[in-house]
Amino acid sequence: MTLVSETSWAHLDINEVPDIKVAPPGPKSRAMHDRCTKYFKGLSGQVKLFPVVFDYGKGCELVDIDGNRYIDFSSGIYVTTLGHCHPKISQAVATHAHRLMNCHDFTTEIKTRLVEKLAEVLPGDLTGFQFYDSGTTAVEAGLRVMRAASNGKQEMVSCFYDYHGKTYGGVSLGHVRSHVYGPTRAPGFHMVPRPDTYRPMWTKSDGSIDTDKYIEFYAQYLDKATVHNVAGFVLEPIQGWGGSVMPPDDFFPKLRAFCDENDLLLMADEVLTSWARTGKWLCMEHWDVVPDIVSIGKGFGNGFPVTCVAVREPYKESFESISASSSYGGNPMACAAALASIEVIEEENLLERSTRLGELAMKRMAKMKEEHAIVGDVRAKGCLMGIELVKDKSTKEPFDEAGKRVYQKAFAKGLAWIPAGHILRMSPPVVMEDEVLLKGLDMIDEAIGETEKELC
Repeated sequence: MTLVSETSWAHLDINEVPDIKVAPPGPKSRAMHDRCTKYFKGLSGQVKLFPVVFDYGKGCELVDIDGNRYIDFSSGIYVTTLGHCHPKISQAVATHAHRLMNCHDFTTEIKTRLVEKLAEVLPGDLTGFQFYDSGTTAVEAGLRVMRAASNGKQEMVSCFYDYHGKTYGGVSLGHVRSHVYGPTRAPGFHMVPRPDTYRPMWTKSDGSIDTDKYIEFYAQYLDKATVHNVAGFVLEPIQGWGGSVMPPDDFFPKLRAFCDENDLLLMADEVLTSWARTGKWLCMEHWDVVPDIVSIGKGFGNGFPVTCVAVREPYKESFESISASSSYGGNPMACAAALASIEVIEEENLLERSTRLGELAMKRMAKMKEEHAIVGDVRAKGCLMGIELVKDKSTKEPFDEAGKRVYQKAFAKGLAWIPAGHILRMSPPVVMEDEVLLKGLDMIDEAIGETEKELC
């Protein structure tokens, strides 16, 4: 077995990082943020909670314009999976930026090499590809492929608290709030509950989650609530925005069987969960399930805006009927970034590295769960991690105020990461060294302890 080695180019000395020179956000950050937001509107929740201005990053480190150095537990919100400014990927983009930036969807050598490599590393018969420049665009294209591959069926089924983007189709697959996205979801879009082992809707007599009941409900729902024109299911393998929510291990095999029995397609939205984030190329590989359609993004280009829709062999000609091309999809710079990312994952054994970090994190977080009254649940699969904060472990009532304070306290200590209400989300780069991961988790542990003293 290949040994998992730590990545020297991304080495951080934990005696030097984090290094907070001035309480963040510092004066330079505040001044720059005020200048920018005079014109730039619609910021994310994490920026509003902690408006620092970053200057540069390398590997697993971010530095703001006040000179503060942070450990990165966000990866640019699941994007820079292989670390900030990986030398090989940066060089690949630069080479093609000087050679050829865009030629619409004409064939290029770098695109040819990329699709050949994708067919090699992806599971099963996922051999049809198209490229885009955002996760939402890839999801929308995936929906069009589903309709074409299902002979024009129009209805879609997704799950509570999934997130699939901010265009109309993506929004209609997700959690809609009228004051944010409009008065209703698009016609023909349906939502059903999905298994959550920490908050199960149906349980067996022994208290464990009853996955079969979910599948039984899907059968009833499709029969009674749709017009029997369903193309298929669209799901995140692990929910990101919903709080790193992991399914029980028997769910996706049973859902795959249900789709096959009912002539339904299965689309996995792996924009967030693919490309070593969970220790596999695709998260669905953890359950030996090959979806019919997959959207791939975020870490696919390690920060360069490139995404992919992959389709199984029987359905790949469906691309021909949906006007699949895009202005920026598959440009040479994008293909170079994606191909270099694949090569880096292979050369640096980063699937194994991600798995190792997930196992290490689970051990450390399990200790937090034992020691803190407000830690209700902890979970990790590779470098996709979550800690759920509750007011009471028996009632599992969400503790949003605690989540906000823990996020801000850990950020102030030098941990750049992601808030999600009462659920703390972590997505460190997979090139992170063991001791850096553990130091980041120690900072979260300290922030939880401080918050408990204030609120409990």
